[in-house]
Amino acid sequence: MNRDFLTIVAELNSANKVLVVGHIMPDGDDISSVLSVTLGLKKLGKEVFAGIDWRIPWYFYEFEETNIIKTFDDIKSSGFVPDVVLVVDASSPDRIGRFQEFLGSVPLMVIDHHGTNTLFGNINWVDTKFGSTAQMVYRLNTELGVEYDERLATINLMGIATDTGFFRYSNADEIVFSDATKLVFLGGKVYLVSRLFENKRIEQFKLLSTMIEHLKMEANGKIVYSYLSKEDYETNNCTEDDSGGFVGELRSIQGTELAIFFSEYENSEVHISFRSKDWFDCSKLAVLLGGGGHPRAAGCTLKGDLSVIVEQVIREAKTMFVAQNKEIEKIGR
Repeated sequence: MNRDFLTIVAELNSANKVLVVGHIMPDGDDISSVLSVTLGLKKLGKEVFAGIDWRIPWYFYEFEETNIIKTFDDIKSSGFVPDVVLVVDASSPDRIGRFQEFLGSVPLMVIDHHGTNTLFGNINWVDTKFGSTAQMVYRLNTELGVEYDERLATINLMGIATDTGFFRYSNADEIVFSDATKLVFLGGKVYLVSRLFENKRIEQFKLLSTMIEHLKMEANGKIVYSYLSKEDYETNNCTEDDSGGFVGELRSIQGTELAIFFSEYENSEVHISFRSKDWFDCSKLAVLLGGGGHPRAAGCTLKGDLSVIVEQVIREAKTMFVAQNKEIEKIGR
């Protein structure tokens, strides 16, 4: 077995108080991983706080367990002093927001599947062979002797399902299906997970229409991008939470290889999501712009004027797209 994995198991076995932290702008895998570890450790009698320094999208509260995830301010004001901090699904310190304040004061352990992870923990179990961090958490809980019930199995399954696009993405390999099968056997309900994304407000459809109006193409339609400004969200009575999955809609356009979605948040922050289908490495583009992620799904955040940022990112994307395409052609010869 992986040495870092076994060390994390040993640390958690000996710890009494654990702080489990996820990343900012949380997705299904992040929330699943935070909850699954937290619920598992609570079953073992540990005192556990779960924290994410970001507003959790409203639809995840379909699972009432999401309410146990606290804000940084809540945990800070509680006076909780953990024996160890476990960070899941985050590739660098900045991705955990203000929880960075805990770094250096107690042992820090990291569990993640991103190839761009900076190994910022004292112990780092980082393995890119997994399609989701939730799969790693499943192994952790199993090794710790956590007894799964239907709710824990379903929540753990959520991370696998969402990070593989409900088993549609290229990372949905035999390990993914094997782990999903085991969690279904333990009581996991895929249909309960899918309900999270079958609960849309009419305002979200109007927001999607606005995004489509802004849609543009480059490289003969192989690059597709669009944006939503802060004003677009306000006009449609929406927040950034309501545009989750929009980059996937762009990616689904016939003939597209690279999809890019720009979302203007508060304080002139622009969140940028990259998705590709077959060969473009999104993580390289994201890292160039100060972000990270996976070859087929990555992202970054930039500050400044939305139109300027769109122009800058598309320019960089086109340059890298041409360069990577040449490499692909060279290999194919």
